[in-house]
Amino acid sequence: MILVADSGSSKTDWMAYSPGHTLTFSTQGINPYFVNANDVVRILSKNKDLSAYANTIKEVYFFGSGCSSPDKHEIISNGLSTFFTNAFISVDHDLIGSAYATCGDKKGLTCILGTGSNITYYDGQNVHDGKHGLGYVLGDEGSGTYFGKKVLASYLYGTMPADLRTEFETQFEAKKETVIQNIYQKPFPNSYLATFSRFMIGHKAHPFIQEILLAGFQEFIDTNICHYKEHKTLECHFVGSIAYYYQDELKQALAKNNIKAGKILQKPIEGIFDYIMKREGIAV
Repeated sequence: MILVADSGSSKTDWMAYSPGHTLTFSTQGINPYFVNANDVVRILSKNKDLSAYANTIKEVYFFGSGCSSPDKHEIISNGLSTFFTNAFISVDHDLIGSAYATCGDKKGLTCILGTGSNITYYDGQNVHDGKHGLGYVLGDEGSGTYFGKKVLASYLYGTMPADLRTEFETQFEAKKETVIQNIYQKPFPNSYLATFSRFMIGHKAHPFIQEILLAGFQEFIDTNICHYKEHKTLECHFVGSIAYYYQDELKQALAKNNIKAGKILQKPIEGIFDYIMKREGIAV
């Protein structure tokens, strides 16, 4: 069996190929900045269906957030090797997987707007390193973490409109002490902050939320997309829940900047899986 994974900080999507059928799985996000090899094994072990196939998996192709350096590769590879004892393991950055899913064999810009955010230029065969992907403290413009911080801060500072504030309080426990504890004392602070961005889904027509969305996407464009000289001639593709659920606002911001919107995928796993199968010469 061949197993392909696309992992963000919040969630990992898995697809497996066995002659005659495909299988799908889901686990917690696996980001080497927040987990170690033992954590990887623990996370995988929680999925009974995935565990049942662990010994029959022969190849694993893992594309994950935070997997951009050899030491981070090693963390994930060690965990995967421990769990999938009979498998060849390949670990790459999630931007590579996103490029496979959106660009295929064509040139383009591919962006991630999920829990975090990032961008890369893909020349049809390889991704090119940039100066982006600085994480939720320094970067992640236009991401779930970014918007979550904006929404949460507006509530805590008292600048959120009264009608939204009342609704916000019915959905979230956001006392200052609780927030500080979750951000500074508990694991996965980026994923915690991103949960507050979900508030925008049911209220995205509200002028206050519209202002936050358009400003956030503009900051992503200014900081990331405009860095590339060819950004007005290349198609600009997106993957991730933020790009997908707020694609109307995203397209509006792109059009304002004369940037051509390409594919917008909520989950790139199917595109990555198809690319890997094609590359391996397997007809699914």
